[in-house]
Amino acid sequence: MIKYSLLFILNFFFLTVLSQSQAPIVLQTKNTTLVLTVGNKHRLYQSYLGARLNATEYEKLSGGREVYLTAGMENQFEPAIRLVHADGNPSLELEYVSHTTQQKDNLSITRIILKDSVYPVQVVLQYSVYFNEDVITSSATIQHNEKKPVRLTQYASSMLHFNADTYWLTQFHGDWAREVNMVEEKLTNGIKSIESKLGTRTNFYQTPTFFLSLNNPATETSGELIAGTLGWTGNFQFTFETDQRNQLRVRPGINPYASDYTLQPGEVFTTPEFIFTYSNQGKGQASRNLHRWARNNAVLDGNGPRLTLLNNWEATYFNFDETKLINLFDEAKQLGVDLFLLDDGWFGNVFPRNDDKAGLGDWQENKSKLPNGIGRLVQEAEKKGIKFGIWLEPEMVNPKSELYQKHPDWILRLPNRAENLARSQLVLDLTNPKVQDFVFAIVDDMLTKNPGIAFIKWDCNRSMTNAYSAYLKEKQSHLFIEYTRCLYKVLDRIRAKHPHLPIMLCSGGGGRTDYGALKYFTEFWPSDNTDGLERIFIQWGYSYFFPANTIAAHITSMGKGQTLKFRTDVAMSGKLGYDIRVNEFTPQELQFSQDAVKTYKRINDVIWFGDLYRIISPYEENRSVLMYVNENKSKAVLFNYHLNVRRKDIFSRVQLQGLDPKKKYRFKEINLFPGIKANNPDNDKVFTGEYLMTVGLNLTTGRVTSLTSNVFEITEE
Repeated sequence: MIKYSLLFILNFFFLTVLSQSQAPIVLQTKNTTLVLTVGNKHRLYQSYLGARLNATEYEKLSGGREVYLTAGMENQFEPAIRLVHADGNPSLELEYVSHTTQQKDNLSITRIILKDSVYPVQVVLQYSVYFNEDVITSSATIQHNEKKPVRLTQYASSMLHFNADTYWLTQFHGDWAREVNMVEEKLTNGIKSIESKLGTRTNFYQTPTFFLSLNNPATETSGELIAGTLGWTGNFQFTFETDQRNQLRVRPGINPYASDYTLQPGEVFTTPEFIFTYSNQGKGQASRNLHRWARNNAVLDGNGPRLTLLNNWEATYFNFDETKLINLFDEAKQLGVDLFLLDDGWFGNVFPRNDDKAGLGDWQENKSKLPNGIGRLVQEAEKKGIKFGIWLEPEMVNPKSELYQKHPDWILRLPNRAENLARSQLVLDLTNPKVQDFVFAIVDDMLTKNPGIAFIKWDCNRSMTNAYSAYLKEKQSHLFIEYTRCLYKVLDRIRAKHPHLPIMLCSGGGGRTDYGALKYFTEFWPSDNTDGLERIFIQWGYSYFFPANTIAAHITSMGKGQTLKFRTDVAMSGKLGYDIRVNEFTPQELQFSQDAVKTYKRINDVIWFGDLYRIISPYEENRSVLMYVNENKSKAVLFNYHLNVRRKDIFSRVQLQGLDPKKKYRFKEINLFPGIKANNPDNDKVFTGEYLMTVGLNLTTGRVTSLTSNVFEITEE
């Protein structure tokens, strides 16, 4: 203990001198400020989080709540970090040492070094501040130099403190085909937790996103709140703890469930980024902040073009051959999309993939279905002027596969227990470097052999239950964390060699929707439910946190009693695609769809890169209205969906948002079915932005007794 005492004395002297002149640490975006100060015992405190203040005010701030609460000392609430030292001592006391800030264009990165007063443990808090987007991300790096390993049992990415009269939490939950149901509730004393323990497909039941409103429930256009999410594709946990004084602590990070982490001397443990934005102008502004940040910083090629596609899944399922697929290329060409996507069922020979019970892991073309291989399909697609894409599920294996027989040690499964199958499959052990090489080779070999492949759909249809890694041996509590880290290692290798290949992130529907993964992917599959009515709610929920160009929205035959136009109008508000038999269209439906693809390609820059305004929520009325406005407010696209199936009178006027009040705009309905004319009395008329936003328009005329929709283009004159 002599060296610890000496370390304590040196730290105490250094910190005393330093803190006497330590100015507040000001983390500032265009409209938001987070202020941290050094206070008693050289602890680091959150002294302010809110709207930007005059710079002269920050020096007056002091005190608050400790930024990264530790366990084992005087703290009686949930800690950000709990560490058990090599000698068994379960306490930590973090004191401020120093900080640095690096500025580059729009981004500033502040690193704050905290050290224990007795033990050689260091925590570095990192804040990345995106000035123009009003977004801040925070993470923690933990390291020690004790002689033996220490044990981490809590390791949050961040901790935020609030002091308001009341707190209102908006969370999103669901199930397969019922993703992102939105629920708002008032927080009461105690702990509310949103979390996942599923390992993979972690967003299956709970979505790692939330709004926290202060004092009153926020609306789209008013209220003070933060919007938060986590950049992590594994188990997550958000806790909201309201104490006896009605003060709230928000603790986001990796879920520590079954994940005590043994940290070796000198080893670095870095948490994923917690991503948040503050708004005092409601949920809509917070959402637009996140969209801009995501496109500019978090999504692969976030400001680049996207491909429209035709998928074969609903047209063929597993029942296809080379001839049938090549004929479908004609349908894709006829429709006018950019790409044909071949889905599940194209691989496996000893165990052919004719259903979901066999073949996963054996990624060779099925010779019966594709005697000339993928190469022939790529060539035929190119001849017809379209691109070719393919489906993969490289992290999974069926027991009925050659891979399962050859490498049983590559599979996550408990010893001495019966196998627990989901969708007739198991999860490969990505913590094993040999498995990482195998998964990388699946993708790389296919792209090397067939360089014409222009798109991949990366699926993951099973969570990690009854999971045990033969590779990790005695470190089973590292499994959930290391699996996600190793997935990123594989994706890093793929992106190093194939940096811009469009890849869709899919996981049994919306099982993976997070910014930890989206830096490797261009879009994600929100849900296997493509019913137009259900998709309005699903896409509404995702739209709070993800920009439209990441939300894949396909037109299918799902949706009882829904017209093709209704389903198309719903899909056009996201990243448009098709999964339907085009040759079953009537001549009018084919003409409409061809025109819709052309229309979408003309307006998609507004949808993909514009600011989103959610005007009327389907949770509040039997309709849904949303609009996208481009950056210079010269063009907008408005979607109007009627959800009532009972006879109702005309709806009230709708006041538009996001336009320039001084500009004049032409209001015109587009995407009409052949032979149908716009019947809105305001169609093709010119209005000022002030009129459209103050007086508004009747978007619905007459009485509506079914699911119908309109798309309007608003263009500066």
